[in-house]
Amino acid sequence: MNGIEAIAAILKEEGVEWLACYPSNPLIEAAAQVGIRPIHFRHERGAVMAADGFSRTSGRKRFGVVAVQSQAGAENAMGGIAQAYADNIPVLVLPGGVQLDQLSVRPNFSAASNYQGIVKQVEAIYRPDQVAAVMRRAFHALRNGPPGPVVVEMLTDVCDQEVPAEALNYRPPQTMKQLPAESDIDEAVKLLLQAEKPVIWAGGGVLLGGASDVLRELAEYTGIPVFCTMPGKSAFDERHPLALGAGSRATTLPAHRWLQECDLLLAIGTSLTRGPYCQIILPGKVIIHNTINPEDINKDESVDIGLVGDAKLTLQAMIESAKCQIGDARDTRSRQTAAEIAACRKPWLDEWTPLLTSDEEPLNTYRVIHDINRTLDWENSIVTHDAGAPRDSIVPFYTATVPNSYIGWGKTTHLGFGLPVMIGAKLAHPDKFCLNFMGDGAFGMSGLDLETAVRAPAPITTVLLNNGGMATYPPGNFATARERYGVSHMVGDYAKIAEGLGAVGITVTKTGEMVPALQRAQRLNADGQTVLIDVHSNLEARRSRWDR
Repeated sequence: MNGIEAIAAILKEEGVEWLACYPSNPLIEAAAQVGIRPIHFRHERGAVMAADGFSRTSGRKRFGVVAVQSQAGAENAMGGIAQAYADNIPVLVLPGGVQLDQLSVRPNFSAASNYQGIVKQVEAIYRPDQVAAVMRRAFHALRNGPPGPVVVEMLTDVCDQEVPAEALNYRPPQTMKQLPAESDIDEAVKLLLQAEKPVIWAGGGVLLGGASDVLRELAEYTGIPVFCTMPGKSAFDERHPLALGAGSRATTLPAHRWLQECDLLLAIGTSLTRGPYCQIILPGKVIIHNTINPEDINKDESVDIGLVGDAKLTLQAMIESAKCQIGDARDTRSRQTAAEIAACRKPWLDEWTPLLTSDEEPLNTYRVIHDINRTLDWENSIVTHDAGAPRDSIVPFYTATVPNSYIGWGKTTHLGFGLPVMIGAKLAHPDKFCLNFMGDGAFGMSGLDLETAVRAPAPITTVLLNNGGMATYPPGNFATARERYGVSHMVGDYAKIAEGLGAVGITVTKTGEMVPALQRAQRLNADGQTVLIDVHSNLEARRSRWDR
């Protein structure tokens, strides 16, 4: 077999069931011939983002795989790859390449040369006998160490050649997990138990590491409340009495208050990266930092104890150490903290309830979120936001319960990410109701992939805020450009566009229509039909945040 056929055989051996692709790559046909289903997207960026959604919700046990064309295809894929890199998501990208003797000829594009800053690992296949070794290194990188996108560039003439029989010796690499030193665990637990007002900060690594159960066990045993980062939202059941909620810069009042007032922060499964869509850590906190990547330690925050290792193994070791140090669980602290959280949450919810239940028309964004929250079966749904106003509006208010029931994202915020990422999530969890909450600006970036969802089929629902503008930016931003030239004003009959793409379009103009539309969407998705709900909404600018 030639190099392309060998790669397809390795993907099959690794259990890959589908391949995101666009527009052409010899691997597409080779994959189909071994029973891997190719799904053609409408743009390379969308293909990568769908693979991202598959990986995000698969706990590092299955990986989204993408094949794109050489040159322009590899160039177009960069946005999706950068998003996965920023959020530490393991995806495998297989771009075509030029001929070996053309690699250094300008303006030919080399992924191996140009992807360096946006991937965990990238290499090209320069000889046909390298195929098995390169793919072994790729899957090892996907399974082990810091997660991130891995790229294998397939040079055209090299991968057209026969692979020597002795080189077809592929064996899937194993997952290997690291545990911090016992002395560091014990010292961390000692500081944790001595703290007056500690907080657990749970990141996306808790979800990728399957650590939610042990996170809850540690929180309950010690009586310490839990805040989830945006990528970590759904790592801790938000109905739990010790749940502070989740946040981008927008968050709940309990999360804001505990993060302000805590004396110790136990950060689990997180990079603690500073950014415009992350909660701010005030100076003067004792920080215990668990991450799988040693380069995260002391990167943005000064860390008192670094615990490099798997989130689940680290939490299990901390629980055992806590049992040795304190014996019985801290029931009194748990009850007291839970009561304080409930007392803090009530005035915050009282303040926001008029917006969440507003009858104004066009519909208020928060009323739409409230109706989503009260209509969906939380345990059997997956919800995501898009960038901008949808993100900051929904993150504090949608109730995430079981792991991966919510996909939070956005250290870098690509408009339009929510739609393809939800296609990937649906392919990973076909039994779940998958809902993407996006604005009309984001729709322009990925809306045509509604047709991909129809064709795949991956029946998802998109709730689109049709408000004619970009609600993230206040009226004062480029006021002259808005008034004189209509900058950021956009219009469209998105339900009609959805119908033209083979989906079901539902238009909502009245508050009383939102819940029936969501109920109908769930029935239609169950019957295999993709849905877009075109909600005529207002430009609600208020956010639950305290940093402005």
